[in-house]
Amino acid sequence: MPAEWEPHAATWLAWPHYHGDWPGKFEPIPWVHAEIVRNLARHERVELIVNDAAAERQVRKLLDKANALATNVRFHRWPTNRVWMRDSGCAFVKHDSDLLATKFRFNAWAKYSNWRHDEKIGTLMAKTANAQEIRPLSHDAHVVLEGGSIDVNGCGTLLTTEECLLSKVQQRNPGMSRKDYEKVFADYLGALHTIWLGCGIFGDDTHGHVDDLT
Repeated sequence: MPAEWEPHAATWLAWPHYHGDWPGKFEPIPWVHAEIVRNLARHERVELIVNDAAAERQVRKLLDKANALATNVRFHRWPTNRVWMRDSGCAFVKHDSDLLATKFRFNAWAKYSNWRHDEKIGTLMAKTANAQEIRPLSHDAHVVLEGGSIDVNGCGTLLTTEECLLSKVQQRNPGMSRKDYEKVFADYLGALHTIWLGCGIFGDDTHGHVDDLT
């Protein structure tokens, strides 16, 4: 798995729509996303996920007002529950000259009940990118893992937290041990060395994601 600062062809985003993630503060959020799209599209393709055709029409109007509707913004009409693509999307990895899509399971941080649309997103991404989908297993079970729970340096080292992956609170994979996770990281992400931090940032509802720190 490459480091996130390495060159890449595109950034995947999903358009915000679930007001519950920004209670009482949703109004400016679409404009913030429009600004993100505007800046990204100056340099690379933006793969933008919207819920349906009606949502695409609304998003196009807003992006046009924000001077962010570029030719390299590509729309995908796929329903989502939430928009945290780092967590629900697949992780693209390199194997020799091939592009693979590592598709972990997603269950909304073992906390929320609305995740079934998001669980399908990684597979749709893989098909769109013409990447072979790989589903990581541990003891014959499809492993749950969010992208925000790990960070890699692209040279074989991975960073994560015990709070997120080893705690029985919001437990992603009951029965999986430290060694089990390290084997999955090595086999599917090419990370032979795992650094375990104790905790993430207090109060984060993911219970310990390392991407708050790195």
